[in-house]
Amino acid sequence: MSTRFTSFIKAFAFLLVGLVCLTGAAYAAGSSASAISGSVASLANNVKSSFGALAQLITAGAYVAGFAFVLVAIFKFKQHKDNPTNITIGTPIAMLFIGAAMIFLPSIISTTGKTVFGSSGTVGGVSGISTISGL
Repeated sequence: MSTRFTSFIKAFAFLLVGLVCLTGAAYAAGSSASAISGSVASLANNVKSSFGALAQLITAGAYVAGFAFVLVAIFKFKQHKDNPTNITIGTPIAMLFIGAAMIFLPSIISTTGKTVFGSSGTVGGVSGISTISGL
């Protein structure tokens, strides 16, 4: 493996471990006495209520990653203009399409959810999920 790929894997693993620790600490700090009592129903309700925050995290991450890909694509276009033999034109075009897909990912998820579950479902956004019908 190349050193660049290895360092990417290490950074991704560090980020993943950090997110797991952060969410575990936030869950432990926000747990109530009824959740600690050990009943399965309260545990299920706590897990169900955290899906709104997960939807917000995915939405925000998609927007940030999309804009980052578009910004990097602009710089790659500039690098291609300066030295076309070093940077192929496919790299910035692919990054531009990936960025656009990431920016439109929340609306694609919304449309797909309404197609699969009908109009009764709600989608997480800036304010989160208010209700999930059927649960």
